[in-house]
This record gives sequence, C-alpha cells and structure tokens, in this order.
Amino acid sequence: MAIQTLLGALNEALHSEMERDDRVVVLGEDVGKVGGVFRVTEGLQAKFGEERVIDTPLAENGIIGAAIGMALYGLRPVPEIQFVDFIYPAFDQIVSELAKFRYRSGGQYPAPVVVRTPYGGGIKGGHYHSQSPEAFFVHTAGLQVVIPSTPADAKGLLTSAIRGEDPVIFLEPKRLYRTLKGEVPDGEHLVPIGQARVVREGNDLTLIGYGAMMQECLDAAERAVKEGIDVELIDLRTLMPFDWKAIQASVVKTGRIVIVHEAPRTCGFGAEIAALVAERAILHLEAPVRRVAGFDTPFPYTLEKLYMPDAPRVLDAIRETAAF
Repeated sequence: MAIQTLLGALNEALHSEMERDDRVVVLGEDVGKVGGVFRVTEGLQAKFGEERVIDTPLAENGIIGAAIGMALYGLRPVPEIQFVDFIYPAFDQIVSELAKFRYRSGGQYPAPVVVRTPYGGGIKGGHYHSQSPEAFFVHTAGLQVVIPSTPADAKGLLTSAIRGEDPVIFLEPKRLYRTLKGEVPDGEHLVPIGQARVVREGNDLTLIGYGAMMQECLDAAERAVKEGIDVELIDLRTLMPFDWKAIQASVVKTGRIVIVHEAPRTCGFGAEIAALVAERAILHLEAPVRRVAGFDTPFPYTLEKLYMPDAPRVLDAIRETAAF
C-alpha cells in the first residue's frame, strides 16, 4: 500500500477509471489544462486528451446539462463543480432531470453521472466557498450522496460511483485534500456504496459522523476513552443510501448516540438519523439523541473556527450524553 493524500487518491481513481473505460469523460471549469482549482484532475488532459477532459465555460447548468446528455448517449461523465457553493445554477438539472431519468424511463436510461465537488469549511473560504448542502441532495429521490473521509475511501468510493448506474453527488471535504494522508490499496480498489465503516468499536456511546468531521470525532473519541467513556465511532461514508443496520446495531449496544456534521443543525442529515433512532430504537436509548452541528446562520468568515464543530464541542456532547 502507498501513503497518499486524499487528493492524490482521487486523482489515482480518475486516472485508473479513464484508462480502464474509454466511456469515462471529465468536464468542468479549469479541469483540463490547469488540473482543477485544487489540482484533483491534474495530468488527466495531458494523458487522455481534450476530447475526454474538457475545459468548459463558467456555466454550471451547462456543465451538468451536457453531462446528462453524454450519459444518455452511453458515456460515463464525471463533471466537476469547482465549489459546491456554485452548484445551485445547476440545481434544476440535477434534481428535476438527472435524478429522475432512471425512474421515469423504467430503467432504460440510468444516466450514470458522478458530480464531483469540494464542500465544507476549514480553508478560510468565507460563506461562498464553505457550505455543506448535502441534505438538499439526500432529500432528492434518485440521487446517491457519497462523502469520503480517508484517502482509501476516496479512491474506493469514487471508483464504485463511476462504475455504478445511478447518478452520484460526490462531495469531497476540501480541508482534507492535502492535510490528511493514509494508506491506499494499490491497483483496483472499490468500497461499496451504502456501507458504513466502524472506525472504533466501543460499548458506552455511539458517535456518528462523516467527511471532515471524522477527524474531529476521532480526536474527541480518543479523549473520551482516556476519561473512561468507551466510544464506538462510525463513519457513514454514504448518506444516500446510508447504513441504517450499522447505526441500529451500535445504538442497541450502547444506548447512547451523538451525531456530528458541519452543516447547519436544522434539517441537517443528523435530524434524519435522530428521527429514525426515535422511531426504531427508542426503547434501547438511555439518553436523548444529541447533535453537534454548524449553526443556523450563513457560514461566517471571521468566526469560522467558532462555527465549525471541533473535538472539544464533540467531547462536551459525549460527556453530557454519557452522564445522563
């Protein structure tokens, strides 16, 4: 296994899939000659040419609309939206068209489009480059929503997404692109979409997160263990479909749950998990469900560190839930 950054693992997955399947094409603003604003697509155009790695105009609705057309004619496009904050001009194309083709055609037109886009805060990008809108897409039937948190999962999940038949919103935690390194399997590597990862087994409390928040959760869990609270940590990896069985099994074992995400608290994905736990596992709970999330405000520039959940905030929630 090689040690790679999350960015490097994504780049390797794209190289491998474009080499394996000539139907895979990449398109987006600056993805070719420049290699993308974060350099995730670096080297692709030089290797595969301008017909398969396409620099597009600054028009997100056009990027996604073109990708949908490509998919309907047999290609497997991987469009990039430079920041997820800019995805809204393409929102109608995604939720009204892309998400519906497989259903409305009775499976004849699956439209396998993988929309890659960096999301979240942590790089001092301000409120136009730091949002976490994953709940919008989870709410849209027909879309898969995938968020890796490790280099190995980045490679494996992106490979699975490209090979799948469903449209995927592939959200990449930009703060981890270069700051996180880890072992990545050599050669072909796939991670099943819809399967959570138990990062750490424990008996006292279930801690659930995804994306960049996994680093904060892991830090908080390790601190909690030193205080005598045995935390079980679960990385969801995919939000739609998500691994309810893994969540349920953990909650039944621990009786306590804390959910973490950096998106705003109200109607964030943590609310769905909390509702399901209340509906299906409430008799196993020994404490109220606790959420640690961003605040219900626009993402602030100067108060970024205050806005984003961190290990101390997560640890406080663990302590309070364990002591209930």
